[in-house]
Amino acid sequence: MNSSDKNKQKNTFLIKAKAKEMNFLFCGISKATYLKKDAAFLDKWLSENKNAGMDYMKNNFDKRTDPRLLVDNAKSVITFLYNYFPEKSIPEKSYYKIAKYAYGKDYHYVIKSKLKNLIQYIYENIGKVNIRAFVDSAPILERAWAQRSGLGWIGKNSNLITKSNGSFVFIAELITDLELNYDPPLNKNYCGNCSLCIDACPTNAIGNDYSVDANKCISYLTIELKDSIPDDVKNKYEKWIFGCDICQDVCPWNRFSIIHNEPDFLPNPGLFNMTKTDWEEITEEIYKELFRKTAVKRAKFNKFKNNIKFLSTE
Repeated sequence: MNSSDKNKQKNTFLIKAKAKEMNFLFCGISKATYLKKDAAFLDKWLSENKNAGMDYMKNNFDKRTDPRLLVDNAKSVITFLYNYFPEKSIPEKSYYKIAKYAYGKDYHYVIKSKLKNLIQYIYENIGKVNIRAFVDSAPILERAWAQRSGLGWIGKNSNLITKSNGSFVFIAELITDLELNYDPPLNKNYCGNCSLCIDACPTNAIGNDYSVDANKCISYLTIELKDSIPDDVKNKYEKWIFGCDICQDVCPWNRFSIIHNEPDFLPNPGLFNMTKTDWEEITEEIYKELFRKTAVKRAKFNKFKNNIKFLSTE
């Protein structure tokens, strides 16, 4: 083994060991290159207007499909998975539901902070490399890179699924000009003939082509949609007021989900004491207290209140 190979091996080990120490569930590394197959899939999805009102998905198409346009001389994409599966879900007495990823502190801040610390560790132990962190905050195809790094496969519900822990994971990346040892991609899809997520989606947002139509997706409608919720999805929401976990909850692979151990993801205790009436009479003050620093703040109070109002009149 020459010195270059030894350095790649050493640096790869250092990064993966540190990621494990920092509580990342998995860390995989792939060569930075153009995502030809994924670019074609994205182009088709956009041409069918399945991005709904998310016009930003059309922007920076080249950067989304080629990380070398995001970081000068990029050679490696390091992908991390972080578990967020909670110990318990919002109880039935609460009536209304919120996606599990939004129970605790906004993952963008939690994971970005960890990646910044990891970058500092790389600077101190490897050198001043060119490197940039991404946590769902820039044009990058995160699930594609996770699959290419061998961490899982993209399921029929378009979520990344891992064999050992299911799909309740956040994805983040470091793109760097550091050359590392690359993991083999996971080329097998383990969804098989299962169609539980497709069958369970109350708005028929999940197609047979491994794509999700945002125009029908409850997560999009309760978070991103700026206009009024369309009447044709009335009585189909199943009480979701922010996001939706239906396609994940029914996925057989999530029987392997493990409870996270991230203190920042613990919910405000008051979230589990809310009743149907409490939700319907929620004030902006209570909203701010319940969801301070959480991803729910993305929806803003008026949007959140309108989601509840829409469901309460079903």
